[in-house]
Amino acid sequence: MTLGCKVNQYESTAIAEEFQKHGFTIGKFSEKCGIYIINTCTVTAESDRKARQMIRRAARHNPKAYILVTGCYSQLNPGKTAGIDGVDFICGNSNKLRLVDAALGLIASGEKNGAADIKVEDIQTADLEPMTIHSSERTRAYVKIEDGCDSHCTYCIVPEARGGVRSKPAADVIKEVKGLVEAGYREVVLTGIETGSYGKDFEENYRLADLLEEVDAVDGIERIRLGSLDPSIMRPEFVERIAKLKHLAPNFHLSMQAGCDRVLAAMTRKYNVGMAEAYIADLRAKIPGVTFNADIIVGFPTETEEEFAETMEFVRRAKFTHLHIFTYSRRPGTVAAEMDGQIAEEVKIDRSARLEASQREVAYSLAEGYIGQQREVLFELCEDGIASGHTPEFLEVTVITPDNLHNQVKTVKLNGFDGKVFTGFII
Repeated sequence: MTLGCKVNQYESTAIAEEFQKHGFTIGKFSEKCGIYIINTCTVTAESDRKARQMIRRAARHNPKAYILVTGCYSQLNPGKTAGIDGVDFICGNSNKLRLVDAALGLIASGEKNGAADIKVEDIQTADLEPMTIHSSERTRAYVKIEDGCDSHCTYCIVPEARGGVRSKPAADVIKEVKGLVEAGYREVVLTGIETGSYGKDFEENYRLADLLEEVDAVDGIERIRLGSLDPSIMRPEFVERIAKLKHLAPNFHLSMQAGCDRVLAAMTRKYNVGMAEAYIADLRAKIPGVTFNADIIVGFPTETEEEFAETMEFVRRAKFTHLHIFTYSRRPGTVAAEMDGQIAEEVKIDRSARLEASQREVAYSLAEGYIGQQREVLFELCEDGIASGHTPEFLEVTVITPDNLHNQVKTVKLNGFDGKVFTGFII
């Protein structure tokens, strides 16, 4: 069971491949299995709740099963994790590939641990764990290029759970991408905890733009995407270089978080609204047809109604095709958790609903410009006569078809939009 971000998804795939190397068969979490692995998240209080819920659910599926827990929640809360009935082993965010050794040890012992074996190391001093994947359950393959974050935003606990920036050597990234392309993957997503900081820890001057240029030159690659990016990376020199790439998909997911300068400063973000808008405008000028998605946090401590209105207006101006809207979650150990002016939950929920409604209007307005146009769609899911996939701009599209179009690219004429997904027919 994987909870949380794309990095966790990548790491779970690497863990599964390691188990398969040792002769294990990978089942579904909903099935009765002999071993359950829960890869946890802790970005919000809801993430913590889900982590505990999934651990307990595994124990209910099979009380005799060995339960191994990894990821961000267990990194920060090993004691609480160990206190959940049925947990046998905990390893946090380092040495995840050693889960197979722990499982083999439990099998050899023939019995569950009376008390969970805790092997959580200091993530602040941990090296980047070497990982490579060769396959993915999805049409697009995620490649983890970086782990950790040095930003220490006032609302975020992730640097405590993931440590500082550690980048995968470029040669290893290129080798992994080549292997995935040779295995038939048409689209590769380069992701990390702070993707834009790739190479920050290298002694040589080699950063994300350099890596992208090398990946773009991989023979046979069709689409390259990036995980979420801090808007501050979109400086003119970076945009100038990526605009020349042949295979970079024209869509960026920005970790914007707010559209008000005072709130951004309180979050200790690295940019203001004016800078972000200038970067977005520059990208639109240099990459025709580019689209943007964004993360927004509502109800950050001390956010006034007027400041929320600034964020609403910014979102309308920016014309994001999609928003991930989060209500602020108080995380113990962060600066924001101790701030005065905490916002009531009902106010956060109301603001989230209003922002979602406003974004829906923007989405419908943008959709009008796509209806009637033709787009290349990489199809990912085919069920019950309906195939769905994404355009290079990351517009989700469905078509009615009797054919299994999984991992195929087809030209589709768009003819409808329901607020989230486009419909169309294959040309």
